[in-house]
Amino acid sequence: MDGMSHGGNGASTSVGGAPPASTAIEAKGIEHIEQTERWGKPSNLFWLWAGAVWNVEYVVYGTLIVVIFGLDFPQAVAVIILGNLSYLLTGFASLQGPVAGTTTFAISRAPFGPNGNRVPSLFNWITQVGFEIEGVALIVLAGVALAAKAGIAAGDGLKAALIIGAILVQAMLPFIGHAAMVKVLRWLSLPFVVLFVIMAAITAGKVHLNAASHGAGWGSVFVALALVIAAGGLGWTENGNDYSRYLPPTTPRRNIALAVALGAGIPSILLEVLGAAVATAVAPGSAASFGIISVNGLVSVFPGWFVVPYLIVAIVQLFSINSMDLYSSGVTLQSIGLHLKRYHCVLIDTVVAGGFTFYAIFSSRFSQLLADFLLFIIVWVAPWCAIYLTDYLLRGGRYHPGALQDEKGGLYYRRGGIHWPAIAAQILGMVAAALWLNAYSPYVSPLSSRVGGSDFSVFLGLLVGGGTYFLLARKSVRAEAAASPAPAPVTAQ
Repeated sequence: MDGMSHGGNGASTSVGGAPPASTAIEAKGIEHIEQTERWGKPSNLFWLWAGAVWNVEYVVYGTLIVVIFGLDFPQAVAVIILGNLSYLLTGFASLQGPVAGTTTFAISRAPFGPNGNRVPSLFNWITQVGFEIEGVALIVLAGVALAAKAGIAAGDGLKAALIIGAILVQAMLPFIGHAAMVKVLRWLSLPFVVLFVIMAAITAGKVHLNAASHGAGWGSVFVALALVIAAGGLGWTENGNDYSRYLPPTTPRRNIALAVALGAGIPSILLEVLGAAVATAVAPGSAASFGIISVNGLVSVFPGWFVVPYLIVAIVQLFSINSMDLYSSGVTLQSIGLHLKRYHCVLIDTVVAGGFTFYAIFSSRFSQLLADFLLFIIVWVAPWCAIYLTDYLLRGGRYHPGALQDEKGGLYYRRGGIHWPAIAAQILGMVAAALWLNAYSPYVSPLSSRVGGSDFSVFLGLLVGGGTYFLLARKSVRAEAAASPAPAPVTAQ
């Protein structure tokens, strides 16, 4: 992917020179990144995203859509490929950072206003911390499984020690910052690629891709598609510019979007297809089939010699994906209005995630809490993403960097710091998504229950959120764009 980082004369990536030392603690949070500090290039984004997504969680997603929703293997492959096209959204939601020079939810002040933006920022902070809690819980469960292989009983003391150890380890990369994450996640992708090849070879002789099956009805297919989109590209749009902001504004937009979409999308497709194939190796509806819908449960289809290296690599990779969530939660906390250094916010989020992980691990309601959390994400992310991208298109990619940093005035302050068209679009988009959402046991919407158990929540949230914002804000946003600096010229292809 190194070839993607240059335009015709290579000038697009030479503005900021070499990256800082990987051990230097990053000082910048949502503050504007000056031109002299823009050391990034698209190949960094490719390997950063690949390092996070080469992760056993995505194998689990593939097994889930077969076991829970009843898709046969051809249906699952079609849903996985279509759903992972959503990583183009992540790519498009990474284009603003190089221009604006700041993080996703600092840029979100443009459509929502500095005060109005506190609401989606809070939603995103809850989302990122929720994923951190889920990741730490999975790490602890994998650690318990490793202890059991060593003949150590999984008592409360061991679980508590694993939680404390996990939250301390996962804080290291986000605390140091962006440069360390770019370097380490690139290298972490390599062991999981090897693990993937071994997993594929082991399961090849066990899968039953041609087993007789009537497949799932169209309603279940669309529910599975919504899950793949939400867990994939749409669910990462809130993080995109947190990692692209160190690229020069002259970097070709196509290169940025492709680096992100391919870096995340390729491993996601491969891992989810593997998971769907693994799910065909067990009898449908059996205890074994439901057991594989977890990081630990997958070991049931592996030989004994492979279980320990599988769990070790799985734990390491869970730390990598959690690092991205924790880094983004820290800068999001700043955009809510907490005036602390980025690394201070990382420490706060580490303590919060650790406390809730204790509750999750020792609570009998963990599964219900997880289901409610996923429901919350689906409803708010789609309309916010549509508003964010529609605003970018309406203003022609023009942002006023100083105004994005201004919480008490400036171009984006409007009436009391709130841009009401965006708030209205967000509310209507969330209502529309909730009206056609099938979250099974926690919530089945009125439209879903009447139309074959289908789920069009993601699509309605995007359409209503983006469409409403376009109708209400197109004139005022275009006028604002005229008062903003023109985008830097992009290096010729």
